[in-house]
Amino acid sequence: MSDPVVVIPARLAATRLPGKPLAMIGDAPMIVHVWRRAEEAGIGPVVVATDAPEIAAAIEGVGGIAIMTRADHPSGSDRIFEAVELFDPEGRHDAVVNVQGDLPTIDPRIIADSLIPLSDPAVDIATLASVIVREEERTATHVVKAIGTPVAARRLRALYFTRATAPWGEGDLLHHIGLYAYRRRALARFVAMPPSPLEQREKLEQLRAIEAGMRIDIIRVDTVPLGVDTQEDLERARAMLAGGH
Repeated sequence: MSDPVVVIPARLAATRLPGKPLAMIGDAPMIVHVWRRAEEAGIGPVVVATDAPEIAAAIEGVGGIAIMTRADHPSGSDRIFEAVELFDPEGRHDAVVNVQGDLPTIDPRIIADSLIPLSDPAVDIATLASVIVREEERTATHVVKAIGTPVAARRLRALYFTRATAPWGEGDLLHHIGLYAYRRRALARFVAMPPSPLEQREKLEQLRAIEAGMRIDIIRVDTVPLGVDTQEDLERARAMLAGGH
C-alpha cells in the first residue's frame, strides 16, 4: 500500500483491568509504550483513537496525535474508522493498520509485516498468526485459532477463525494475533455491515468479513505479543520492558 496510517484504539473501560491504558510501565503509561512501538514500525503516521481525555493527554504529552471519538462504539473497528475519517477526511491514506492498545511489548517489525498481503490487490484485510507451542493453548477457548491455506512463504489465505481446536488432525495450529491491516475501502465496507451469525456465535468480529466474502490473508510471525488483560500480565510487561525486551 502506498500510504498507510496506524490507528491504536484505547478506552478506559476495561473490565478485568480498569484504566489499563494509563497503567504505568516504567517511565510511561502503557498506551505510550504501544504508540512508541507503532512509531518505530516506520510505516506511516500513528494516531490514538480514544473517548478518554486522559488518554489523549498522555499521547499529546509525548508529541503524539490523539483523536477523540464517540464513547458508544460497539467495537474497536468502528472507533478506528471514525478516527481515520476525522484525521484524514480527504482520503489520502489508503490502508489502515489497527494495533491494539494493550500490546506494550509488540515487536515493531510485525506491525510492518501486517501490510505485506495488501500488495496483492485481491486481499481486503491482512492479519497475523503464530504457531502454537504451548499444549494448553491448543484447547484454550481464549486462544483464537486461524485456519488458512498457504499461498506464499509465511502467508495464508484465511478460511476461518475459531475458538475451537482446529483444524483436526496432525500438524500445527495457528494462534491468531488481533492486529489488522485494512484497505481503507474494505474497512468502510466492514463497519457498515451488521454483525454476522458466526461472528455472534464465536464472538469473533473478523468472521463478519469472512461471511461477507471478503478476503483475509494471514502472515505467520515467530511470536505472539503479550496482551495485557490482567494484573499478572501487567507485571510481566513491566518485567519484560525493564529487561530491555
